[in-house]
Amino acid sequence: MAAKDRTGRRSSWQPATQLVHEGTLRSQFGETSEAIFLNSGYVYESAEQAEARFKGDEDGYVYSRYANPTVAMFESRMCALEGAEAARGTGSGMAAVAASLLCHLKAGDHVVSGRALFGSCRYIVEDLLPRYGIASTLVDGRDLAAWEAAVKPNTRAFFFESPTNPVLELVDIEGVCAISKRAGALTVVDNVFATPLGQRPIPLGADIVVYSATKHIDGQGRCLGGVVLGSNEFIEEKLHNYLKHTGPSLSPFNAWVMLKGLETLPLRVARHNETAAAIADFLAGRPEVARVYYPGRVDHPQYQLATRQMIGGGPMVAFEIKGDKKTAFRSLNALDIIRISNNLGDAKSLATHPATTTHQRLTPEARAELGIFDNAIRLSIGLEDAGDLMADLDQALSAAR
Repeated sequence: MAAKDRTGRRSSWQPATQLVHEGTLRSQFGETSEAIFLNSGYVYESAEQAEARFKGDEDGYVYSRYANPTVAMFESRMCALEGAEAARGTGSGMAAVAASLLCHLKAGDHVVSGRALFGSCRYIVEDLLPRYGIASTLVDGRDLAAWEAAVKPNTRAFFFESPTNPVLELVDIEGVCAISKRAGALTVVDNVFATPLGQRPIPLGADIVVYSATKHIDGQGRCLGGVVLGSNEFIEEKLHNYLKHTGPSLSPFNAWVMLKGLETLPLRVARHNETAAAIADFLAGRPEVARVYYPGRVDHPQYQLATRQMIGGGPMVAFEIKGDKKTAFRSLNALDIIRISNNLGDAKSLATHPATTTHQRLTPEARAELGIFDNAIRLSIGLEDAGDLMADLDQALSAAR
């Protein structure tokens, strides 16, 4: 439910303008900031109007589990940013991932997924879907031939993230989407690590894009949220009823926080990316560091792909410290400004040891296959001064020797 376009120029707005103004619905009070509608239900002028709303004969809100004005503003603003026809907010990023797949799939279907996934995403694909009779095949997402070979007559969805969590492998979005379309399957892309300003999967062929809005969209570690974006057909005919009846609703208050986060997203992402690139170069020059993973560096094995499908190198950096788990822990424990947390996309820089946190449920063999070694550390770069962050890493790496 976007606000009325009174200028005729809205289609030409740049993202920074869209993220301040798009989708705003003002009440009779004419507020400047978006209103928070913290209500669960709605009243009707008559029993006839209630009947018409429930039948879909009259537009309007029925229950905030189905839709809410504040949530609708967030959805509309995300559509403008992503170039999607429609969207639905969810209570968390994982609710968005699960809903995007489960609303479309049924027993007997098959999913092809990149093997390099956030731990909970891999759980959904590898463990949860098969419980409901939905088979899955995990492939090396970097290998287009592997995607092609995994297709079966009953393949109905492709799913992957790019860059991947935690060691920032890239998937050729356009190439994989072409394979998916030939197979008659939908492609679902988790775009969290790139951010919506750093990569646009829909113009590259993706059908569905999902985000944990908890991350850079909020951007300050305040609340949970997610969003699924796609075509009107997918959102209205498949996703809407799934969310309506299963209930992973986005809180109106959290949607309002996300709206406020979107207003500053271009400023923050630019700073995140600039500092992340500097940190990656700094780490690459340290004798204590065995390897740096950053898509914006020419030594990244998929640098050319990054320049084709990403805008900037992104806000995430991963590296392997020379040594073992104890060495990595000594370095993490010595950090002062950068805090240890499994979250990401915050104004504060955060460090994670993936092998013992986000990906600990995987077997050692599975982690090794994904390059998640005991000496690997993932950094989510925040908004602090780059020089201060380098000084913090300097003393932490020295402490790990």
